[in-house]
Amino acid sequence: MKEEILRHLSPEYPWKDRFHWYPELDSTNDRLKILSREGAPQGTVLIAGRQTGGHGRMGRSFLSPGGMGVYLSILLRPQCGPQALMHLTCATAVAMCDAVEAAAGFRPGIKWTNDLVCGGKKLGGILTELILSPQGSLEGAIIGIGINCCQQARDFPESLQSIAQSLSMVSGKTVNPAHVAAAMMEALYRMDGTLLTDHEQTLQRYRRDCVTIGREISLLRSDAVRHGTALDVDDSGALVVRFPDGSIEAVNSGEVSVRGMYGYL
Repeated sequence: MKEEILRHLSPEYPWKDRFHWYPELDSTNDRLKILSREGAPQGTVLIAGRQTGGHGRMGRSFLSPGGMGVYLSILLRPQCGPQALMHLTCATAVAMCDAVEAAAGFRPGIKWTNDLVCGGKKLGGILTELILSPQGSLEGAIIGIGINCCQQARDFPESLQSIAQSLSMVSGKTVNPAHVAAAMMEALYRMDGTLLTDHEQTLQRYRRDCVTIGREISLLRSDAVRHGTALDVDDSGALVVRFPDGSIEAVNSGEVSVRGMYGYL
């Protein structure tokens, strides 16, 4: 698999020597945290054939069966403070839309803040984690992405069949995970080059791809549920929501979970 991914990468891709393939890992993000502490360089990429402990935001599990998807984590070491990366998940989501479009022939949408979706069902998810020194300075950022590539509906557990799908299901054709993985790696490399300079343009692209904007939503914070309308995404990546009493609030992805009033979105 590693050699096939390398064949799909462009000759100009500069981080080939930092790409590691594992048939199985508990979590690519968790393993990359260990490598980061050991001094792994900028652009280190881990891809696993399957994950036994894949996870997303708020401790949710991410189903990662062998041969069905791409489970990738990348280490970036931007020279900035943590506050300069408030839009990192948004930038990654846009980059992954670019990658899917290049490899599978269609552009997915983004469910705020970190899910790739199409037709009301989830295709993949993103988990970004900052590595901070004891003094609070930024030492690195780990971005984990899982994308469903080859599944048919029967391959998902019954509990997920109404909310999950794959690139193959959407495109109606066989999708090569190695091609998808290479497109993801190249899109992340391009994103890294503009991460600190094209903030405004990145957020504009995110808003165009975000299917949450304009929808009636439910905000889940601990045990409380509030209903409202998603109006926009602000410059920090927070979701701007209008509530029935007319009040408007920018909510942070670390504080709430968003669900559509009807169905997954």
